[in-house]
Amino acid sequence: MNIYMSGQGAFAVQVAEALQGEGHKIVGAAAPRLRKGHSDEGRPMSWDRLRSWAFPRDIPWTDSAELRAVHVPDGVDVIVAAHSHAFLGRRTRARAAVATIGYHPSLLPLHRGRDAVRWTIRDGDKVTGGSVYHLTERTDAGPIAAQEHLLVPPGSTPQSLWRDHLAPLGVRLLLKVVADLAADRRIEVPQDEALATWEPAMGAPPLFKPELPALPGTVRVDGHRSALHDH
Repeated sequence: MNIYMSGQGAFAVQVAEALQGEGHKIVGAAAPRLRKGHSDEGRPMSWDRLRSWAFPRDIPWTDSAELRAVHVPDGVDVIVAAHSHAFLGRRTRARAAVATIGYHPSLLPLHRGRDAVRWTIRDGDKVTGGSVYHLTERTDAGPIAAQEHLLVPPGSTPQSLWRDHLAPLGVRLLLKVVADLAADRRIEVPQDEALATWEPAMGAPPLFKPELPALPGTVRVDGHRSALHDH
């Protein structure tokens, strides 16, 4: 399968390398220009890890803040969002012949939103998990392709829960779904909106969705659209 990656950080690189290890081809990548907290474009060590990974491999790279359909090359089978904060609009998703999928570190429809792991710890959840889902216009609300639960170890922090449990689970579930799609097995289980919860990002701006018009129940804050009601 020809895969286009949209993501950032170590998790995106882990997913990309795992997909390559299964024989899939990474044909492009979208990632932030710089790692969080860095400002020196001229120092490759300050680049986002997915960008740094793509560069020596001659994999075309796009700044995820500017990602549009035109940046996704012809012949892409699957777009994979791995810790991606870029909105993949309808025209962008349509560039994938088979599917556009993403990983969310919660048991969707629970804990929709950017900081699901932090809210899991803050709420004292005893059970969590990961979900691979088909991306749609609604954030974290698309049909589920694969999902698995795990118990939250006592004393977990957001960092340890992600690093030791939810990130490895995400790699495994994304590999499973891509393998299913390659074998023409397409799983789409609708999320139960009656069970959905959504929490705002902690200390981060609202997700910017440039392809969508303003909708009822939304307000604009500093050029961004923030949903007042996600479901």
